[in-house]
Amino acid sequence: MIETYWNHLPDVRAMYPEELEALILSLGEKKFRAKQLFEWLHKKKAASFQDMTNLSAAFRSRLEQETELVTLKPVQELISQVDGTRKYLFELADGNVIESVWMEYKHGNSVCISSQAGCRMGCRFCASTLNGLERNLTASEMLEQVYRISSITGKRVDNVVIMGSGEPLDNYDNVLRFLHLITDPGAGGISRRNITLSTCGLVPEIRRLADENPGVTLALSLHAADDETRRTLMPIARKYALSEILPACDYYFEKTGRRVSYEYSLVKGVNDTAEEADKLSALLKGRNCHVNLIPVNPVKEREFETVTRAHAGQFKNMLEKNGINATIRREMGRDIQGACGQLRRSYKAHRSMQN
Repeated sequence: MIETYWNHLPDVRAMYPEELEALILSLGEKKFRAKQLFEWLHKKKAASFQDMTNLSAAFRSRLEQETELVTLKPVQELISQVDGTRKYLFELADGNVIESVWMEYKHGNSVCISSQAGCRMGCRFCASTLNGLERNLTASEMLEQVYRISSITGKRVDNVVIMGSGEPLDNYDNVLRFLHLITDPGAGGISRRNITLSTCGLVPEIRRLADENPGVTLALSLHAADDETRRTLMPIARKYALSEILPACDYYFEKTGRRVSYEYSLVKGVNDTAEEADKLSALLKGRNCHVNLIPVNPVKEREFETVTRAHAGQFKNMLEKNGINATIRREMGRDIQGACGQLRRSYKAHRSMQN
């Protein structure tokens, strides 16, 4: 089912090719028009029907009247003076705002997208969840983040990470539709291996995703090696214990063959000691996995402090001595409110003051 929130017209950018074909035939057009339209929507990233110059004027007008072409309005762009990271704030058709991030690496260009406007997971180190969940994003709104940033920068997007605001598996159907569309060969598809989906650990949805096998990398927001510490950081840990979450991740690996990545935000004085490194090593021992260490990005509304790069390096070395593959995530965009939800929150606060 394709969700929309502002009207009841067909959301053409969120349609699979066969759905688009059925729509085109219902409008009395030839079948091949569906392929042309799909290419305009995805490969050429059209922002309006009037851009679709190989479609007749009459057909374009009818599409404008009888369907919805979702586009995002850029309202703010911040460019890091440190590393060139770009953070975008986009306005949705209903007035909500969401964040996306452009990052350039040696291995290619990455876009980090949001899957929800806000979040209801309540992770205590994250700004995305401070005002709760506004709503889920549609597949077209997720696609548009990638397409608009590619159009703005004039560069190809090689990698997509669903690690912005929101819990992707809390918006399962729309996210799965997004994954199928962004990887479709007819859309100039991004390789499934170049897409990472991050979750705080919704066990039934992890298993469902494993069964669907979209071929993407799963990243679990772990952040602690025991349930007690994890519950102080992540409310979801009260619902799903590590004894449930880790077998679900193992199941994902078994079904897909894709190595799971474990995200571990290093919080000073909470989970950064040698004892915690040993506990984490014991927890993950024997698993084909990778640990991504993230010095926590400070959020002014929270009391957590980050660790130094040197301390993160020591923690990494302890894991590696115990046979655990680990890297330290390169910090991107700290000077432009790089942490998830920070820019959106400050923009909304400024807008409410003006009103």
